Amino acid sequence: MHAWPTLIYAGTLVSCGSSTKQSIPDTSLSYIPDDGFINVGNKTTLESNDLLPILSTLRYFPQKSARKYCYTFQVIRGGKYLVRTIYFYGGFDGGKQPPVFDQIIGGTKWSVVNTTEDYANGMSSYYEIIIGAHAKTLSVCVARSNQTAANSSPFISAIEVLSLEDSMYNSTDFRTEALVAVARSAFGNEDSISFPDDPYYRLWQPFTDKNEVVSTQTSVSSSDFWNKPPEKAFSKAIAAGVGKKLEIQWPSGSLQSTRYYVSLYFQDNRAASANSWRVFSVAVNGKTFYNNLNVSTGGVTIYSAEWPLSGPTKITLTPDAKSSAGPLINAGEVYQILPFGTRTLAKDVAVMEELARNLDNPPLDWVGDPCLPQENSWTGVSCSIKDTVARIISLDLTNAGISGTLPLTIDNLSTLHHLWLGGNKFSGSIPEMNSLLKLETLYVL
Repeated sequence: MHAWPTLIYAGTLVSCGSSTKQSIPDTSLSYIPDDGFINVGNKTTLESNDLLPILSTLRYFPQKSARKYCYTFQVIRGGKYLVRTIYFYGGFDGGKQPPVFDQIIGGTKWSVVNTTEDYANGMSSYYEIIIGAHAKTLSVCVARSNQTAANSSPFISAIEVLSLEDSMYNSTDFRTEALVAVARSAFGNEDSISFPDDPYYRLWQPFTDKNEVVSTQTSVSSSDFWNKPPEKAFSKAIAAGVGKKLEIQWPSGSLQSTRYYVSLYFQDNRAASANSWRVFSVAVNGKTFYNNLNVSTGGVTIYSAEWPLSGPTKITLTPDAKSSAGPLINAGEVYQILPFGTRTLAKDVAVMEELARNLDNPPLDWVGDPCLPQENSWTGVSCSIKDTVARIISLDLTNAGISGTLPLTIDNLSTLHHLWLGGNKFSGSIPEMNSLLKLETLYVL
């Protein structure tokens, strides 16, 4: 890790379970406590002296009545963000194996959190997603699933919400999709690349194989590329000799059969010459990705906004017969495309958020999207989905032991069929409900 330049960075770094600001040794990185972002869960500190500060504390969630446990971040509507969640189990619950659970962002299931393999190897785990902000807040949640053992609790160590520039990954329609990071690699490098070499705090993992590693003799400008890869990612490359193919198995492992965003980065590592060319074609799993790519010392990127991948992945660079140098590759990124089209109607969300604020002790999971994912809707809330829009159709808080007042805006829940509030200690008058034309049953005593 490196020092953080204050003029470039924009985002929020949160150390979960910590009561004080956490600083990374030998850097200016600081993570703030998570108390202002969540109102559920328990804090704990791991008993180890050799952990990074942000891994030494965590927040866990033993409250089984809640359908999800959500952090809320202030964001700029229409902005683009890289969200990174970090997990280190540390045996906080006295067990030997980490719990398995889901993580949710903005009402969409993001992924399963399974840190078992990393933890067995003494490592933390992290997950990344690039997402567009559709409101002024963004929720990041964890939730129990059918894979969560009955005696275990979801947990989280740190969350990073990092702002990206509009030009970055701009071929993706972030109104309907998000990008889940699968691999981001700097080929030929032996160490990871992060901040400050990448001012957006992306993590570029090292990748080497049996192929030759070469160093570059000229520099590139990150600003010349849409996705602004760090200049250091071009300092090394893996390469093949003149007239030879270059083949790499990357990303490692087997990929789920679906659509992916793929971006590859190249730079001719030799000194600039007017009479020498490095030209080759690129194939992914035998399918042409780009023909006759002319790689210069200024660098070039090629990408596909939607590329089908399944199982193992092999990238093949085949040199042109007249090319005076063999093929090479400096870096690459692969993201799984996550559909992100269904949302709860903003008017319904606004009513439910106001109701939650009016209650002295709302249910623990009344944060984030009230309806989505459907299996993780707020306690007592039932919804229907039509044409990718979720609407609230029932609110049942019977005998929930809550107190507070009903907002006047409850009249805006125009698709509400059932409103059951009996057995609680509401105060104030009952608002007008003339607009609730679909209301079938109402219990308030």
